[in-house]
Amino acid sequence: MEKEIYNHAIDLDEETKRQFEECYNEDFVTAAALMPDAHSGYVAPIGSVLLTKEYIVPAWVGFDIGCGLIAVKVKGKDNLVELVKKNQDEIYSRVLKEVPLGLGETNKQEKITEKTKIEFNKLIEKFKEGPHNKDILNFLKNAAMKHLGSLGAGNHFIELCFYKKELWIVIHSGSRGIGHKIAQKYMIKAAKSEKGYEKTFPLDINSELGKEYLNILDFGLSFALLNRLEMSYKITAVLEKVLKKKLKMQLWVNKNHNHAILERNVYIHRKGATPAKKGERGIIPANMRDGNFLVKGLGNPKFLLSSSHGAGRAMSRTKAKVEISMQEFEKSMEGIKGTINKGTLDEAPRAYKDISKVMEAQRESVKIIKHIKPLINWKG
Repeated sequence: MEKEIYNHAIDLDEETKRQFEECYNEDFVTAAALMPDAHSGYVAPIGSVLLTKEYIVPAWVGFDIGCGLIAVKVKGKDNLVELVKKNQDEIYSRVLKEVPLGLGETNKQEKITEKTKIEFNKLIEKFKEGPHNKDILNFLKNAAMKHLGSLGAGNHFIELCFYKKELWIVIHSGSRGIGHKIAQKYMIKAAKSEKGYEKTFPLDINSELGKEYLNILDFGLSFALLNRLEMSYKITAVLEKVLKKKLKMQLWVNKNHNHAILERNVYIHRKGATPAKKGERGIIPANMRDGNFLVKGLGNPKFLLSSSHGAGRAMSRTKAKVEISMQEFEKSMEGIKGTINKGTLDEAPRAYKDISKVMEAQRESVKIIKHIKPLINWKG
């Protein structure tokens, strides 16, 4: 039977095309698609969807297991958007103290909310019930909790956004150092080598190693969801203190876009792609300036029930730091309080593709519900 291969990528470069072809030419792949924001990554392109039968590929999930986004509507009396604008400096500095930002930054256990600790212990107990490696279980027990409620670096962000008079919290993060360590361990196990493991090495889902990976993958995906929730609790608490208002959180969506999940007897590997089944909620961020799109899926089979996970990089981090000046970066971010410095220069708006073109290219996959724009932006 001929494979279904779909290419919706904008400005597709040769390296991304090569990576995609290498992936979908594997015998165990039944269908594949590139999203509009696709660009090259490790092994599989960012923005790729790969369906497999009987096999799962750790490298196609990637290092940041469970990376994704949460959107929370913040409800309270008065015009919260105007109050945030008036108190933006204090809110910005307080969040910096409450949420660890940056590479390798972790949390103190006493600062993590009790409800998150309870949920974490449930995840550990569930993991113990499935096939697992004892060393990894001990690693999770001893090291995982401190990563909860921390953001990370790179393109991960926290934003306070608005739509008319509505106030929104949007967070982009994943399973932090835990997911990275897990991913690396199983890539090495799949490759049977500590060198050259960043390639397509599949695991038979019926093998002992395959079952182990599926169990730890499930843990990592749930851990990432919990991490984003914990950060949203902390940010809401900051807002309550600064604004002196009692606030309510309304969770709109909390979604992973780096995963492999079983549906209809195939494993859907999404590496930087948002699930978009009919009626399914999702978030698609643009860049530091242009905010986020709240969307609902249209269930389009030609997109393999998926959409982009963002605008996609238009230039590498190295190139962005050479071509974009601090003056341009600062000017492009006028009116937005944010982490705007040399350390985040590679995250400047021009480093990303034109989000309007990306959204147009997937209008048959998702419907835009709201375009929420940033008031304050934090990056690690």
